[in-house]
Parts: sequence; structure tokens; C-alpha cells
Amino acid sequence: MNAPIQTNSDPKRARILDGAMKVFLTYGYQRVTMEDIARAAEISRPALYLLFKNKADIYRAIGTALLDRSASSADEELAKDGPFVERMMAAVERSLISMMKMIMDSPHGAEIIDHKNTLASDLHATWRGRLRETFRKAVLAEAKRNTVDLKARGLTAESLADLLLDGLEGMKSRVSDAAEQRKGAARLVRVIALALQG
Repeated sequence: MNAPIQTNSDPKRARILDGAMKVFLTYGYQRVTMEDIARAAEISRPALYLLFKNKADIYRAIGTALLDRSASSADEELAKDGPFVERMMAAVERSLISMMKMIMDSPHGAEIIDHKNTLASDLHATWRGRLRETFRKAVLAEAKRNTVDLKARGLTAESLADLLLDGLEGMKSRVSDAAEQRKGAARLVRVIALALQG
């Protein structure tokens, strides 16, 4: 895993989530038990059950932490100074490509991602909405900076943010190689940048 999972609560909770993520990536979601997670976090099973009711609860907590970190990364990158394309690519890299690479590098990555649909679809929808808003604001600011009337072009900041997210989502389902994902993302970002040129 790239960086420890940060939580707003105690260090024991963060240690549990880190340990759980490691065993999920190593053995897959189905094979991991609460005993495995407790062992990875170096705590007792009873102590684990004081913080989490089951494995699905832990999975959702990991998802919440990772998706929050992803959305915050996009916010940070787009708030920086610099050319729009560079900032947007940095946001896509940190918020999507790097996170997915960590999971897909695992032999159980597909299984872990699949559980997103059954155990955490609401978390994914909230995260996507947050990214959409971040991208929408960045597009709107760039259009304003370039004095571009999006409406006159038959576009909106929302539609361009959706275009980016939909394109990245579709690409993710057919391209697993991170280098190829970066190339595809760069093409998408360039298309959006062209729409924002004065």
C-alpha cells in the first residue's frame, strides 16, 4: 500500500484499516477472516469487534478513507497554480490512477473492486459526486479565466466534468495498465482543455 490509511479517530483504528487493506490485497476479500485482520493489526479479536462489527464494516471504513483521500487529492492539485492541463492531470493521477494501480497490482484487485458494487456503492456514488463538483469548479474557473461562454458552445461545466469522469470510468474498465490509463486520461483532459480555449 502506498500510504497508511488516515482516519480522524484513534491510531488503533488506523492500524486495523492498514492491516485489513494489506490482507485484503494479499488474500482477497472472501478468504480474509476477522482473525486475519486482528492478527495483521496486532490486536485481539475481541478488541477488533469493539471497533468493527464485521468484515464488511471494515471494508466500508477502508473505502471511506481511500475515497476521501482520493477526492481531497483532486481538490489539492486543482487548487495549485499552473496550467489547467497540468493541474487536471495531477488531480486525475493522484485521485484515480495511483489509487487504482495500488489495488489492481494485487492478484485480488478485481475481486476487491467487485465488492465495491455490493458493499459500498453508496460510498462510490458520494465520492463520484465530490469529484464531479471538484472538476466542475475547475472547468468553470478555466472557462472564466479564458472568457469562454460555455453555453454558447452548447456546453456546461457539469457536462464537461461528467465527460471526464465517464471517460475515465470507461477507460478503467478496459485498460488495466497505469501507463496506458495515463495516456488515455491525457487525451480526455486535452479534449476538455480544447473546449475551454478562448
